[in-house]
Amino acid sequence: MKLVIQGKNIEITDAIRDYVRQKIEKAVNHFQHLTTEVDVHLSVARNPRISPRQTAEVTVYANGAIVRAEESSENLYASIDLVADKITRQLRKFKEKRQKNHTPVRTTEVLEPQTVDSPLLGNRTPQLPPEVVRTKYFAMPPMAVEEALEHLDLVGHDFFVFRNVDSGEINVIYERNHGGYGVIQPRPATNGHGSHHSRNEISTSGLPLQ
Repeated sequence: MKLVIQGKNIEITDAIRDYVRQKIEKAVNHFQHLTTEVDVHLSVARNPRISPRQTAEVTVYANGAIVRAEESSENLYASIDLVADKITRQLRKFKEKRQKNHTPVRTTEVLEPQTVDSPLLGNRTPQLPPEVVRTKYFAMPPMAVEEALEHLDLVGHDFFVFRNVDSGEINVIYERNHGGYGVIQPRPATNGHGSHHSRNEISTSGLPLQ
């Protein structure tokens, strides 16, 4: 198993490296047959208004899947303890899901693209942050929507980008604010006006969302 430790705004000392290795190797010990690489990212926020300031993030690459956990506190060693416990729970959940039969998740409703109401924006133009502060790379093997839903649960984000096994296109599955999940898919260009996006609402129960 490959273990990579990186830091932002912090020096990775031998003591920190040894502590991370001890905690993370113990956390993934029972899942080494599934694990190919573990990336640990430690960071300290420079802005004193950000609290808690010391964060430990662990990303496990397990047989083509990504399992992720992140914890923050005012003490780096405490953050490492917390994230080690959390990644163990995530890996256990991942292993249990692998052993269960997949329950189909079907697309039930298509919504037309909607634009943001102008009063919300006022006279402002939507803008990206002035600079890219972090770049992540990961494998994107083709998968079905139900598999992407499982990965969404494992990475701990509110969205997951994947390549749809049926279409070969890049899709995004996301957690809706009012419950359920949605899938964003590219729509073929029409009338030379460029491509649009459609959003498919899905339900983990397989029943139409109201």
